[in-house]
Amino acid sequence: MLAMFHTSGRVVLGKGLRIARPRAGEHGNYVNYIPRRGVRVVAQSQSQSQSQSSDSTRRLIRVDAPTMIRSRAVTGVPRTVFSAAVSGAGVDSESSPTSEGRDLSRLWLQNTMTRKKEVFVPRDPAGKKVQMYVCGVTVYDYSHIGHARVYVAFDVLYRQLMRLGYDVTYCRNFTDIDDKIIKRANENGESCDALTDRFIEAFHEDMTALGCLRPTLEPRATECVDDIINFIERLVAKGNAYEANGDVYFSVDTLPAYGALSGRKQEDNRAGERVAVDDRKKNPADFALWKTAKPGEPTWASPWGDGRPGWHIECSAMIEKMLGPTIDIHGGGQDLVFPHHENELAQSSAACGCGAHSDDENPFVRYWVHNGFVKVDSEKMSKSLGNFFTIREVLDKYHPYVLRFMLLGAHYRAPINYTQRALEEASDRVYYLYQTVQDVRDVLRDAAVEENAKKTAPLVLDAMKLAGETETLVFEALNDDLNTPAVMATLSAPLKMMNDFMTTKAGKKAVGRVDALQSLLSSVEGLMDAVGLPKDDENVILPQLRAVALNRAGVTEADLLAKIEERKSARDAKDFAESDRLRDELSARGIALMDGAKDAWRPVPVVTD
Repeated sequence: MLAMFHTSGRVVLGKGLRIARPRAGEHGNYVNYIPRRGVRVVAQSQSQSQSQSSDSTRRLIRVDAPTMIRSRAVTGVPRTVFSAAVSGAGVDSESSPTSEGRDLSRLWLQNTMTRKKEVFVPRDPAGKKVQMYVCGVTVYDYSHIGHARVYVAFDVLYRQLMRLGYDVTYCRNFTDIDDKIIKRANENGESCDALTDRFIEAFHEDMTALGCLRPTLEPRATECVDDIINFIERLVAKGNAYEANGDVYFSVDTLPAYGALSGRKQEDNRAGERVAVDDRKKNPADFALWKTAKPGEPTWASPWGDGRPGWHIECSAMIEKMLGPTIDIHGGGQDLVFPHHENELAQSSAACGCGAHSDDENPFVRYWVHNGFVKVDSEKMSKSLGNFFTIREVLDKYHPYVLRFMLLGAHYRAPINYTQRALEEASDRVYYLYQTVQDVRDVLRDAAVEENAKKTAPLVLDAMKLAGETETLVFEALNDDLNTPAVMATLSAPLKMMNDFMTTKAGKKAVGRVDALQSLLSSVEGLMDAVGLPKDDENVILPQLRAVALNRAGVTEADLLAKIEERKSARDAKDFAESDRLRDELSARGIALMDGAKDAWRPVPVVTD
């Protein structure tokens, strides 16, 4: 067998499985060899995908279908072992996560402006301080899984910058005045402030649950209205903006570089198509900086009359107020490239006289970083399609770190396909990770102190080497444009070896076993910390995973214990048909019975084709 359950309930991988590191020119392929079946499964690389259809660079990463090896436990319940990851599919060829020709002791990021991967060099002359701004949410409802993807991705970047020794100021705003906010508040019969306060608190709860670090600064648009008005006045004075019947518009014709970020041309912005027809505009592409007051809306006094800010101007003013006129990194989802970030770039570069292009002498932003879209079952997420999920809806059924793990399994710039299958298998993988870590800690706690041996076992030497290689691979993968799929794939080898030391005869007797387990544990915990998965020293995550699994199965712990006892009675009576029926009934609901194991049961994926 390729894989089996040990009587302790942990997974043991048999011989014949290995993960090969990418060879030169393979652009991050991870290959599984299964000699018994003569199968070679390759996670398709970017260079391969580009030779296919024109859509290939936009194809979805199959996080819902990782390479799997199936076996049966003692009770016959299917078990899935993850052993591969996609490390670059769905991203542009110039930026496929390959380390070829790069110094990966330094951070490289894909710059949306230049369309290429560039080494990160902060603007701080001392090279120590970094300023990063990421567009936040419009707080009129609970945040959805698309928001989870954005903020998990930039949380990983935030962590990596700090690991590299930078003093990072991370600013993420709240848009707390907007048409949608006004509409929802009026529908609810409450003030905009009450609505936005409630959903800001809910957003913080969701981000904390997902393990995202709190940014350094979190300004609200309504706290910066005076700054916004001053910003607009400067644009008007410079001739980049004009007033029209109480509204103020930015004149795109005054900025030749307009379109530099998105690559769009002025003729793409024809009125009546993507741009609303408005005779007051000098150019159909001109966009609102200030909107005149309407009945039932919050308003502020301004030189152009009572009104409120437009959306795009908020971020320009908040960046300048919180971070200064120019910054190192500006992030957000790909959907913000146009019009939001394009318009933001126009406003800020015009107001401060800084460059619009990243390679200008003093650019507004040095590195524009954008994450890919989320689709649900291969379709665009949309309320009208009934496939719109808030973070809270997902967390009702799955542990927050399961959603985080699933998101980390795709490169942040590639589109990701959100499916129940992906969550089920991510849940299984997270359980396996934390179970292995906890088992190793138990072994180390109870192990006797080893005497220095003259000859260390070869298996131990391999483990020490693997631990060091794992740390290096994780560091370099994250420096290579946050290649989290490669990081998550790196987990497989040390987890397998840790289980070998705990379950196999050779592993248990290996001289130097304790030191090997400690080194492997340290490397795995370092990986977890790098991507925001807590080490869980108090061992609370495994019980939480089990509790959520029971909730998904629709059974209480008392119900499950009664089923286990019922099955035991059937086995004692040699009624094996009834015993199998009870086992299969629970398996179909995601509960695997573990005969003879330390734990009577464990969660398993429920995957329907």
